[in-house]
Amino acid sequence: MENNINNSADNEGKYEILQNANGEILIMIKQRHGGPENPRFVYDGGDTALLYRSRESSVFLGGINEEARNPLKIVDEVIVAEIDGEEVAREYLVPVRLVRDLKSVLN
Repeated sequence: MENNINNSADNEGKYEILQNANGEILIMIKQRHGGPENPRFVYDGGDTALLYRSRESSVFLGGINEEARNPLKIVDEVIVAEIDGEEVAREYLVPVRLVRDLKSVLN
């Protein structure tokens, strides 16, 4: 059974973070144009993260629930599912890169 540990509010940046009984993390986002190229999930343990999909496409995840933070810090990879309507358009594994301060990486 999956546990919803985060659910964002706005439509374009809407995402959900789910965790199954095995501790695997699934991040569901709205489908983006173009496929992922060397994707990475960059996270500092706080309330924001960056899903780097390619040079042309990154997804900012803001407002990460406290309940989701520790699970995100202990996994080596997450599964990303891009959703188009009610269907999964694509699904792929993304390595997690933990950083000290996400803001310093973005600048």
